[in-house]
Amino acid sequence: MRKTFKTLLLALPLLAAGFAANANDGAVGRWKTIDDATGKPKSIVEITEAANGTLTGKVVEILHSDRGPNPVCDKCEGANKNKPVKGMTILWNLKSDGSGHWSGGTILDPAKGKTYKSKAELKDAGKKLDVSGCIAFICRAQTWVRE
Repeated sequence: MRKTFKTLLLALPLLAAGFAANANDGAVGRWKTIDDATGKPKSIVEITEAANGTLTGKVVEILHSDRGPNPVCDKCEGANKNKPVKGMTILWNLKSDGSGHWSGGTILDPAKGKTYKSKAELKDAGKKLDVSGCIAFICRAQTWVRE
């Protein structure tokens, strides 16, 4: 009994550290984007961390599109003009503010071809990511779900 109790005492900090590590994994991973207007899943975005610590998100799968299974960014300008949305980087330069908050980034809406200032916040113990894009004080937000 005593040995079991000691084992539990030793295991609890390790278990807690494991949960904390999961919570601190941050936004890195695969996220199912949910359309804020329809509530339907749109795509899978994979978020990675660059060497400088900023986050970047790339569309790795299209789940639903009103423009067919392989939409292109026909309203984009520059290098993304008429490029496939699948494989496109739509989120970049998000910097950690600490404790599950990122800001100072840019997000691209491929349907409109517009870029917005972006921020993100982990919710629901890291299972959801609230992502917003803003122009001045007008913002649009989506909740992405960890895959």
